[in-house]
Amino acid sequence: MSKQLRTLLLACLTAVAISSGALAAPSKGGVIDVATIGEPPTLDPMASSADLVGTISQHIFETLYTFDGQWGLVPLLAQSMPTISPDGKTYLIALRHGVKFHDGSEMTARDVVASLERWMRIANRGRQTASVVADLSAPDDFSLKIVLKQPFAPLIALLALNNSAAVILPARLTTQDPLSEFIGTGPYRLQAHVPDQYIQLARFDGYASRSGEPNGYGGARRQYLDEIRFVPVPDANTRVEGAVSGQFAYVDSLPVQSLARIQQGKSEAVILKPFGWPVFMMNLRQGEMANLTLRRAVQAALAPQDMLMAAFGTTDFFTVDGAMYPPGFVWHTTAGTEVYKPMGDTAKASALLKQAGYDGKPIRILTSRQYEFHYKMAQVAQAYLEAAGFKVQLDVVEWATLTQNRADPAKWDIFITHSPFLPEPSLTGMLSDDSPGWWSSETKHAAVNAFNRESDPQKRIALWAGVQQAIYNEVPSFKVGDFNSLIAQSPKLKAVVPSPWPYFWNAYLEK
Repeated sequence: MSKQLRTLLLACLTAVAISSGALAAPSKGGVIDVATIGEPPTLDPMASSADLVGTISQHIFETLYTFDGQWGLVPLLAQSMPTISPDGKTYLIALRHGVKFHDGSEMTARDVVASLERWMRIANRGRQTASVVADLSAPDDFSLKIVLKQPFAPLIALLALNNSAAVILPARLTTQDPLSEFIGTGPYRLQAHVPDQYIQLARFDGYASRSGEPNGYGGARRQYLDEIRFVPVPDANTRVEGAVSGQFAYVDSLPVQSLARIQQGKSEAVILKPFGWPVFMMNLRQGEMANLTLRRAVQAALAPQDMLMAAFGTTDFFTVDGAMYPPGFVWHTTAGTEVYKPMGDTAKASALLKQAGYDGKPIRILTSRQYEFHYKMAQVAQAYLEAAGFKVQLDVVEWATLTQNRADPAKWDIFITHSPFLPEPSLTGMLSDDSPGWWSSETKHAAVNAFNRESDPQKRIALWAGVQQAIYNEVPSFKVGDFNSLIAQSPKLKAVVPSPWPYFWNAYLEK
């Protein structure tokens, strides 16, 4: 990743603390309760692309690489950045010595090869990578060799991301699917999991931290806290009350309308600005949305201005923008966005419905109230789609159920989710053919393959415009806009770096 991209990403993914104080010297000990939006569908980070899974599991499992504080790629379990052959097809990766799994065994290249083979078999992003991998081997106990069929620029970024993640497991566990033992190399180990009550992580005393200073997700990972307990709190209002009362040390994904109430309570409010983008994913495999003309009718019917206003209440927390990356990001382009209309185009949508011969079968929108802004956008979307002539059925389920149901194309036509602005565009889920929605076409492959094969950063910027154009032409999704996220934390909890996937190594409780 270029220095320019890292700088722009740092400037755009800023975290503004509403209240803060000077940090005291770190102290060891203590337990924190972290309120999350619900029970995760799994703790296997390979098996899910849900942010909740990545947030929790990154404390247990680790990847070969990760991202620093400027979203640059840095080694984690790898000793250093890879040596890449002049043709861009062979990667040699040295592994760290002395890294222990939670079962006491030492990580070697055998574990790494077996883990990456499992990742390429079961993870959406792993299967995306597998299509370009010719060979994966271990020249010795502490080195890895990856041979590609063609140059593939996003390889290291894919090995670094913490959801649908290429985590390293003991080789003996890599034949498990689903995973039944959750043993990684991370700073915290799984102590207990009581579904719908808590996930208890305890300090792993055998953890081998990198040296140096903390740097984003990279650098040293210090274990000041004795335990981290992730507590599922599906109801947004209950999360707000828990933040106001000081019940939790950290509360994720709060309704932005609660900002003033949070500020008057016992927690500090923190805004991540801009956080990311809400998106309506279409089911291209079967059902009504497999019809391109009907997808274009949905694209025309939706009114992002009203959807965002209903979800966030004030323009302090959203921007109406159809570009996949906002202005200021190196990846920003307006390619294809001429069809993105802030207030929609009901007449055009109705004409497209007639052209498609729509027979009135209900469009099933899968959503959840655990992310309250998803549900509010779904309600507004329903009204605009029905005004255009669609029949709409809202299926409101728990978030864990949604992440399971979206894997079955028979159960939905549209589902609602969101994503942070990722440092490498190829990490975006829909660019994998296997991601729920199952967008796969010659147009997509031509644009994405050209983008992924190019290593020159400036040329990649231009090629990304072609990918965005293909997204607007074929409508695998509808980007609603950009939004900011609100969280709350105890004033006693220090050194938490606001981030899309919050982490609590290096954090400590002030005595």
